[in-house]
Amino acid sequence: MASAIRSSLKFRQGSSHRQIRVLLWAGFGGLLLLMGVLGLSALSFLYRIELRQEQVRRDYVERDRALEKLRSNIYLSGTYGRDFLLDGGESMAAAHKAQFVNARDQTLAALADYERLLRSDERPAYQQVSKEIVGYVLTLSPALDWNAGERLARGRGFIETVLLPRRVLAIALTDRIQQLSERQLELSSQAIGEMFSSFRVKLITLLVLTAILGLGLAGVTLWRLLNLETEANLRFQEVLSAQEELKRLSAELLSAQESERRRISRELHDEVGQVLSAIMLALGNLQSSLKNDRKEESLRQLQLVLDMTERNAGVVRNISLLLRPTMLDDLGLLPALKWLAREVSRTTPVEIDVFAEDSPEDLPEDHRTCVYRVVQEAVRNGVRHSGARQIRILVRPTDGHRLHVTVQDDGKGFDPIRERGLGILGMEERVVQLGGALSVDSGRGRGTTVCFELPLPESLKNQPPIHPGYEDTIPFRTA
Repeated sequence: MASAIRSSLKFRQGSSHRQIRVLLWAGFGGLLLLMGVLGLSALSFLYRIELRQEQVRRDYVERDRALEKLRSNIYLSGTYGRDFLLDGGESMAAAHKAQFVNARDQTLAALADYERLLRSDERPAYQQVSKEIVGYVLTLSPALDWNAGERLARGRGFIETVLLPRRVLAIALTDRIQQLSERQLELSSQAIGEMFSSFRVKLITLLVLTAILGLGLAGVTLWRLLNLETEANLRFQEVLSAQEELKRLSAELLSAQESERRRISRELHDEVGQVLSAIMLALGNLQSSLKNDRKEESLRQLQLVLDMTERNAGVVRNISLLLRPTMLDDLGLLPALKWLAREVSRTTPVEIDVFAEDSPEDLPEDHRTCVYRVVQEAVRNGVRHSGARQIRILVRPTDGHRLHVTVQDDGKGFDPIRERGLGILGMEERVVQLGGALSVDSGRGRGTTVCFELPLPESLKNQPPIHPGYEDTIPFRTA
């Protein structure tokens, strides 16, 4: 029983430790995983926002540079055109003309560059602005073929009425383009703000989710740890109860040993000792008769000594057989069980029948001893405590692998759960040590049936029974 308790406690302790490790790994590992996911998500979102901000900054810088270049070319083209129209010299006019053409081409190229930076929703507004600017840079194209006289005659009026107003309009239109660029910057800033707002919402959601899951994991972990602590306390109480039970059983075992020794001592003193004393007296009388040459008295005393010696030998033999019958080792299990049945039936009013003709003859010593002691204890309980009138002992192999033993009585019965004494625990301990299992079926007024099974050695397995067909229990004879 002690080994079974220790094995059970070790198994439960190992199972509890495994559950604690798995729970801690799952709980804290899950929490760390959530924190890692939250951190990676935040880093990824911040990285995307940083890329978006960099893209907005780069677009705005490119737009601003293109617009500044466009505005500068418009100023230069107007200046070169004015100088061309006001210069009367052909050489200088040609130089101003070439400068104007270059500024015009650069203005058109700046418009094309800026157009590539536009989004699709900005193109309709830009088309109108671009048309006006192109019209401005092409306004001076007809005057480029004027000679010196035409420039002197018509140049100043052309500048005041056409060139300068168109240049002012073009510069004003570049301000509209600037407004488009600022609007684009505002929209991009708004989009970034929305991304930040979305990021805050997602971050708060993830934080709340992490907190909820963390609290859930912490709650489950705490709950499980409390349960494990409660189970540990229960196991500790079971250990204490088992220790107390072992102490009680040890005390009962010592008490039983002392009772057995007291009984053997009483038997030796009352039976053997008294007979030996009587033999000594008879031998003294025999010696006296022989000295006085009384032959008949000597023969009588001698016969008395022989009778007492024979009776004393029978008492010693009975004590020896009760301790351990030699026939269990010399003749086997079946003769020992039958002798036990005869002796109990001879000394008590209980009828005992043994059904074991098909039991293996070459059982190991441990199996023979276990079966005999368990049957002996069950019979003793039936005789002393149950008030049985009939007892049945059935020994048979089952399917060639196990040995099945049943001890059945018709006594008053008892509650095997609440009234488990030292005898039942001792029987169970013997059976468990050989890898078997024992059960006690009893109830008030319906007798008691003790059943147990022992695994057979490999050498005895797969041997068919000699007389198959026995049931676990056999009906008692009715009067």
